[in-house]
Amino acid sequence: MPRSRLFFGLALGLVGAAIGLRFGLPQLPRWLPLLVLLGGMGLIAAAVLDAERDCLTASPQVQRRYTRELLIGMGAYVGLLIVSLLLLRHIEAPALRAVIALLPILPIALVLRAMVRFIRGVDELQQRIELEAVCIAAALVSFGYMTAGFLQAARVIDVPASAAMLWVFPLVCGTYGLAKSVVARRYG
Repeated sequence: MPRSRLFFGLALGLVGAAIGLRFGLPQLPRWLPLLVLLGGMGLIAAAVLDAERDCLTASPQVQRRYTRELLIGMGAYVGLLIVSLLLLRHIEAPALRAVIALLPILPIALVLRAMVRFIRGVDELQQRIELEAVCIAAALVSFGYMTAGFLQAARVIDVPASAAMLWVFPLVCGTYGLAKSVVARRYG
């Protein structure tokens, strides 16, 4: 079995477990299903990276740097997210709560920097693949977000604004990875 299929299978299991934990056992700490979901998303990212490895035209040095910077940034994000969620339970001062709530943003900035450095380090064909994938991801997530907004306005669904805003960036990243693997096949 290819490694990417194993990653996808494990990821789907973790995402399913996160949903099951969240709705099946609501007495658990709220951060536990989130942590399981983040693990599933990490495995999806690993599967996409593994599947597209053959389509990349980047040099091994650029690929290694990107992978290293991405893993460090995402690892720091998960760690700071957990710390932030735990600390927010005990802090009441609004200014301090704002600082603690924004802790996970710092590593996301590092991830964005890694993505830009990667795109600048590849050839024109790979840049075109990246651009198409980003455009497709932005369009699909925007379409989904707008659709959900119409359903929310019609009171068909009720999604808290904070949850919706928190999921935009991860959805764009995940959709980008999937779109990139599809677009890369066209040129591969």
